[in-house]
Amino acid sequence: MLMTLPWRNRTPELAEVEPVRGAARAAAVAPNEQDNDWYWRPLVLLTLLVVFVGIATSAGRDLWRWLDQPVAEVRIAGAVRHLDKQLIAQDLAASIDSTLLDLDLQRLRDRVIQEPWVHDATISRQWPPALRVNVIEEVPVARWGDKGLLNHQGDIFWPELKPEYVSLPKLSGPAHETVKIMEQFHDLTPMFAANGLKVAGLTLEPRGAWTIDLDNGIRVVAGREQLIPRLKRFLAVYRLTLAARAEEIEQIDIRYPNGVAVRWRAVETNENAG
Repeated sequence: MLMTLPWRNRTPELAEVEPVRGAARAAAVAPNEQDNDWYWRPLVLLTLLVVFVGIATSAGRDLWRWLDQPVAEVRIAGAVRHLDKQLIAQDLAASIDSTLLDLDLQRLRDRVIQEPWVHDATISRQWPPALRVNVIEEVPVARWGDKGLLNHQGDIFWPELKPEYVSLPKLSGPAHETVKIMEQFHDLTPMFAANGLKVAGLTLEPRGAWTIDLDNGIRVVAGREQLIPRLKRFLAVYRLTLAARAEEIEQIDIRYPNGVAVRWRAVETNENAG
């Protein structure tokens, strides 16, 4: 069986096509067309870039106007016990003198932390236009002298003292030694507590001497040298001979190498009373 393949007998179409007249001329013109493209394409690209920049600038200007509006609200966040959030917001609102993006947040923060009960504060912008203020309130752990309070870091702050703080231990001494005094207080507290006594006050004198006030009204003059050995000796003597007469004792000086000196409270007689 003989099968004829049609494409085997067909003459290629390219052989039947006659050369087109002017082809050489067309080929000669093509480089000129490419030269023309070299001029107008960069111009189009530059025009598109200018249009894009203009649109972006206009959009950015509109976005800035939307973001930079007058502050409509001041929000105070954070757990507080002594601070009045409404008063803080009102005071802060009164000091706002520009739109939201132009505000000096550091200046506003400095204003907030001037309040004695504010330990720290952070201020951030929010939209719709508002300020958010996160406040951290001071937590007093001791009194400082007669008018101040100490926080857990040993920083002094000076709020209006309330009767509820009378029960806090009273620490005193040079202002730059607050951390040392607090550490000493924490070290001595368990030592006295083990003997049924509570440290109500601790004073560091300018020359380095320590004075301890107990909650039963006794003042212990400890000095500045060999503090812990002296206190151990005092506590031993106190347990054996002085505890039973604690109400009669005003002061105990433990700076002696082999004993203690006791100052007794003055006893008011009937004649003096009359």
